[in-house]
Amino acid sequence: MTRFAVVFSLGLLMVSLTACHQHSSTSQSAVAEPYIADKYSVGFDIAPLPSASGARLWLATYVSQGKVAKFRIELEPSSPQGYTTSDSPTFTAANGSIQAEPGSDASVLLADLKRTLEAKHLPAHVHRSSNLPFTFAILGENQSQAADGGFNEKPRGNWTAMKIFIGSGAGNDYGEVFLNLNQVSQKAQFSEKDQDYGDYVLTKLATVL
Repeated sequence: MTRFAVVFSLGLLMVSLTACHQHSSTSQSAVAEPYIADKYSVGFDIAPLPSASGARLWLATYVSQGKVAKFRIELEPSSPQGYTTSDSPTFTAANGSIQAEPGSDASVLLADLKRTLEAKHLPAHVHRSSNLPFTFAILGENQSQAADGGFNEKPRGNWTAMKIFIGSGAGNDYGEVFLNLNQVSQKAQFSEKDQDYGDYVLTKLATVL
């Protein structure tokens, strides 16, 4: 995977979440798709939670080898805004966060993410945080999973493919990772964007998972 350099301004990335919302009638009639695992992704379960702020909120759960990792994913609403980089077309973006959940044991999840993100080291001496903010871009909606990873427009599916941007963007304080959501099957996944971001992204995720 090649490195995708993105220079962004946080002021420009306050955008609409309208495209991420699905009509209830569509969700009710949609058929849940089987999850397809691939070596570039770590899949986990999501369950919707109520939110007084109007944000989309899910409880995420990853169960493996007797360990249960729990965290929350929040996608905030904001006013419509387009964003363009020098090497990509215009896309919509908005703010979100990954939030720590009490009682989480992410030891296995972090080990699996290390392998998937091609990170070189597991984070040591992690300083825990309650919240990891990010900016995200919606790359596609109503997508179906491809057998070898990634997503397709045809056949139509229920996945929303997103890329999240972590860090301030100053110096080395920056990383990217794909975060994809399927609200019908209640599945989600972290997927590798670029192995060069592996250690940075893993270290940041370790603070809240």
